[in-house]
Amino acid sequence: MRVWTTSALLLSLSSLMGQSQPPRAFDVSALDLSADPCADFYQYACGAWTKNNPIPPDQSIWGRFSELEERNRRVLRDILEKAAVNDPRRDAVTQKIGDFYAACMDEAAIGSKGIEPVQADLARIAALPDKQALAGEVAQLHASGANVLFSFTSGADFKNSRVEIAQADQGGLGLPDRDYYLKKDPQSIELRKQYLAHVRKMFELLGESPQRAAASAAVVLEIETELAAGSLDLVSRRDPERVYHKMSAPVLVTLTPSFAWPRYFAGVHAPPLESLNVAVPEFFKRMQTVIQRTGLDHWKIYFTWHLVHASAPLLPAQFVNADFEFYGRTLTGAKELRPRWKRCVSYTDGDLGEALGQKFVDLTFGPEGKLRTLKMVQALEKALGDDIRQISWMTPATKQKALEKLRAIANKIGYPDKWRDYSSVRIARGDALGNDRRATQFEFQRQIGKIGRPVDRSEWTMTPPTVNAYYEPTQNNINFPAGILRPPFYDNRADDAVNFGGIGAVIGHELTHGFDDEGRQFDVDGNLRDWWTPQDAKAFEQRSACFVNQYSSFTAVDDLKLNGKLTLGENTADNGGLRIALMALTNTLAGKQPTKIDGFTPQQRLFLGWGQIWCENSTAETRRLLAQTDPHSPGRYRVNGVVENMPEFQKAFACRATQPMARQPVCRVW
Repeated sequence: MRVWTTSALLLSLSSLMGQSQPPRAFDVSALDLSADPCADFYQYACGAWTKNNPIPPDQSIWGRFSELEERNRRVLRDILEKAAVNDPRRDAVTQKIGDFYAACMDEAAIGSKGIEPVQADLARIAALPDKQALAGEVAQLHASGANVLFSFTSGADFKNSRVEIAQADQGGLGLPDRDYYLKKDPQSIELRKQYLAHVRKMFELLGESPQRAAASAAVVLEIETELAAGSLDLVSRRDPERVYHKMSAPVLVTLTPSFAWPRYFAGVHAPPLESLNVAVPEFFKRMQTVIQRTGLDHWKIYFTWHLVHASAPLLPAQFVNADFEFYGRTLTGAKELRPRWKRCVSYTDGDLGEALGQKFVDLTFGPEGKLRTLKMVQALEKALGDDIRQISWMTPATKQKALEKLRAIANKIGYPDKWRDYSSVRIARGDALGNDRRATQFEFQRQIGKIGRPVDRSEWTMTPPTVNAYYEPTQNNINFPAGILRPPFYDNRADDAVNFGGIGAVIGHELTHGFDDEGRQFDVDGNLRDWWTPQDAKAFEQRSACFVNQYSSFTAVDDLKLNGKLTLGENTADNGGLRIALMALTNTLAGKQPTKIDGFTPQQRLFLGWGQIWCENSTAETRRLLAQTDPHSPGRYRVNGVVENMPEFQKAFACRATQPMARQPVCRVW
């Protein structure tokens, strides 16, 4: 989550971004006062905002998150444009990010090279002599960022969380999820036709005739459909036990004997493997079948597609535009390609995030940011501890272990204590795709180099400018990047109630993830271990089922409902997060009831603060995509789904028992 800033800093940032003041965390003008908060609280909190903030043409979803991302992006643009000036006095970090951005922005140089930056790769693929050579080629493609066949990286051993082990998992698809290949409804069938047309177009841009390109696209879809059939669905993947299968490398070889694993391990420079986690063994069995069935020429086609797909954003305009037509316009409903500068800011953040992040933190965070955030985290931790002690459905033995886990949660605020060293990454002006490749290879090898080493619990998986936060179950810590600790989530000018409804509820959300249906399976040290009594586990499952039923009744778009099982963890965290934020506010008020602000009590302002961070508009295409792939509910249901479970909300707004925001039965875990 983002930055806790002083008024002086806010004014400094606003001048950077060309506006007099950043937006407030709570905006009275965003309310729809004609709506009844007890009938549709989201409409009441956000109705005027959604009316007055249409989706920009280069976006498919536009909300308060998006606004903050855009403000952060403009700060980053200013940093990068200054860094891109070719001044020999630049420090090493400034040179790296500046030259990366300059190369990305140099469309003329990119256009003049055509497909030359990938010609060597295309030639290497075309020259593959036999199927035994597939493994070495997969290793090269993985290192350069192409998603072929499967994924391979490092990660904490779920049952020995202090040690990094190798992780092999399903992969190899060009569509967002396995179900896009397997579902038989009209929308899915039509989307596959559009995907085929897109893949065909990309082969044509590589120089193939329309007939040959159509045949190549059919080969790609056939291979990917076979891989999808062996993949685990998203709901099943939410269960850690379903994606943890530790075995020796020789056992993996027995699953896919036709794939030359020793060549692959050598190609990615993996250390000797005593064991690894094969997340989905059935996928690797299916991979064996696909390798046996598929001829070498078809594998060359499949590899070529994934190479060009991974490279397209930094190839000439015709590739960029074709990539947008499917992945932007068709899949998400965006009307226009994002301006070049926005894309290049995002690529720099993605490839050199902790180099760019240093400059962002210098401008936006300040040393007081961590202290203010930690103070609120401590208030939320106390509230969650009180909540655990008070709940009636958990036995004392499990409560004690839950409290031990809560006390052990580590808090990482703003940015890493030690910045990543990119000195070995060569960045050159005029070599956009080469820069991306070298940065991607650096990160891939950095991950492989962790195998067999102790887990570095100080490391971050999000860059400092990111508008997001996360709980890491294997490390039992919460992580709030500097980018989210700003309005609308936290506003130094706002009252406690609004800030607790915004960033407070988000902090509570991340803390609650330690005790949702996934997080609760990890113990105080981050190990996958059952520390619940059977009685408590059964009570938890019964209460969770209430959320599954509640959210499965919400309509995402047209006839498509939300998947309450897919969104269970996030819905549990939303409900628990706002509840403990209210408890923390109550503790802060210490029995006092301040005067109303803007006509609202502190309790009402907390709920309004929560409601307004989720104001958003989105295209129908994006709503359909997210309903199938995103574990988060849409903004409307993140708001209404929570408040309708809270008697405290009904009391604050004097709702009648028969009104929609007074759900019966109430769902509650934490």
